[in-house]
Amino acid sequence: MKKFLNYCTEIIAKHFHEDASKMLIWTGVTGWILSAGAQILAIYCNKKISKEQKSFLIPQEIGDAVVNIGSFFFFTLAAKKLTQKLFTTGKIIPQSVKTYLEKSNNLYKDRIGKIDFNLGNVLKEGTVTKDTYSTYSNLGSAAATVGAGIVASNIITPVVRNKMASNVQKSYIDYKNNAYPLNTSNGMKI
Repeated sequence: MKKFLNYCTEIIAKHFHEDASKMLIWTGVTGWILSAGAQILAIYCNKKISKEQKSFLIPQEIGDAVVNIGSFFFFTLAAKKLTQKLFTTGKIIPQSVKTYLEKSNNLYKDRIGKIDFNLGNVLKEGTVTKDTYSTYSNLGSAAATVGAGIVASNIITPVVRNKMASNVQKSYIDYKNNAYPLNTSNGMKI
């Protein structure tokens, strides 16, 4: 068990030590996957639920899982990328980095904020300025990821799930109405 934990720790440190937002995204996705799997397994193993109910509930839970995981992953990833781009281009920079760039004989003045500018490449490794930039960038993208995760989980996911459920319900009603057509003269089923 200790070897397994050490192996997991090494993987986490290798992939996530410089980017907390990346870890937040992947732990969130992992949590959604485990939650959905547990829900589906609970329905499948519950002997009080009939086969007919299971044949409806299990696909419904799979659909919910796809919506939950997909909306969380794509929305948080988009927020992370956008925030990182704002830091990389210099649209958002700490004051100390701004002061450093201003002291650079206006070498970067016309490039700051442009889409092709990469502030990380301009700042020298191992300097206080680079460390400050990295800290602010990491903190900013982590905060954006948390915010996006909250919005995705509490606003986007329920709206999309409700829309999907209403479409499924409408299809079911249409199917029932076509299976048992109405008498158009009095609105009664034939």
